[in-house]
Amino acid sequence: MFYYQYKGANLVSLTPLEGFGPETAPAEGERLFVPVPGDPVLGRGSFKVNHPGQLRDGHGLEVLDASRLPETELDETVRAALEQGRLTAVNTNRPGWEACLTEHPRRGKKRVNLLAIGDVGSNLLLGLKLLGGDVISSIGICDLSEQVTARWEFEMGQISLPWNYDAFPEVEAVPPERLFDCDLFVFVASKGIPPVGSQVKDVRMYQFENNAKIAAHYAKMARAAQFRGLWCAVSDPVDPLAKTAYLESNRDGAGNWDGKGLRPEQIQGFGLGVMNARAAYFAKRDPRLASFLTEGRSFGPHGTGLWIANSLERYDEALSQELTRLTVTANLKMREIGFKPFVAPALSSGALSLLLTLRGEWHCGSVFLDGVYMGVKNRYTAAGVETELLPHIPDPLFGHIREAAEHLKGIL
Repeated sequence: MFYYQYKGANLVSLTPLEGFGPETAPAEGERLFVPVPGDPVLGRGSFKVNHPGQLRDGHGLEVLDASRLPETELDETVRAALEQGRLTAVNTNRPGWEACLTEHPRRGKKRVNLLAIGDVGSNLLLGLKLLGGDVISSIGICDLSEQVTARWEFEMGQISLPWNYDAFPEVEAVPPERLFDCDLFVFVASKGIPPVGSQVKDVRMYQFENNAKIAAHYAKMARAAQFRGLWCAVSDPVDPLAKTAYLESNRDGAGNWDGKGLRPEQIQGFGLGVMNARAAYFAKRDPRLASFLTEGRSFGPHGTGLWIANSLERYDEALSQELTRLTVTANLKMREIGFKPFVAPALSSGALSLLLTLRGEWHCGSVFLDGVYMGVKNRYTAAGVETELLPHIPDPLFGHIREAAEHLKGIL
């Protein structure tokens, strides 16, 4: 291993590096950064390393499966850093990668700003208000209608415990120019949701064109504000909108890519939470599918391309296909009943997943992998975003994960 001191940070590399100064002694017990070069646009920006093989192959879907990663020898210093959660990979081909060396998560409660207080936004807001007192300092709300924000500021201000009036975070209306004065920006804006009874089969993709324009606008605002927090996509279609925000924030005024916007790990899509919860709903009601509750996983986008694995230990293709079908079509069943399906998404994908994110706990969400935002189990740590590392993903299941990525690449 080769060690360097660079811009005040400790670097380690599998091979000698040019332009980083002379080699230094190993940095024992400190945070280490390891260059893992990748595509400057479609490669990951930075991430927590949880397997030696990720130092050679850290940008593809293989990072999810230990059995598919290459064997890589580490010295004692690097192995200790990996085991203690102090090893961060950085894509040195991406413009501005050096910023990762000096950024540290801000401690304490976080400010959350929420854009659009409609059906989803209002339920999400209520969940954050009631459940987020341990990690949220305050919540800002913004909507095209000042009447809407006035209503919800008024309503939320009247929700409190008797004699413990500071137990819940305060809610205030914020103007658009203050939207990125926060730690988490939550994008819930949407346009053109088909009414109940319409003949639209894929409601999520029907919304993409209009919602992508809105997401692009607020991604450029984040760039202008030099936003350093987390840009959270909750609106449909979640995963393509997350990528839209990433790409558009990194274009200059002429539309050229310059990499000066949001890093890929600064964006996450929040749509997998409700799909995982829907799978659990059906698994609880059918003994054949019950293995999902203790052994299953969800992968992929919020919609077409999603795959629910009935079990990682006893994977069954037919049962997984059945559970996936039930999960993907659950929103259509709600529409058949006569209602728009927005309460469960607002809470399971929105409020609950966002709170798990703020707490640094495992949750379901879409992170940048293989050039798309892929839904997986992940968490944010002091060393960066960490994706769950499974000992072995069965070939049929890994094939479905690959298909999901290719489906998303076909969209954007």
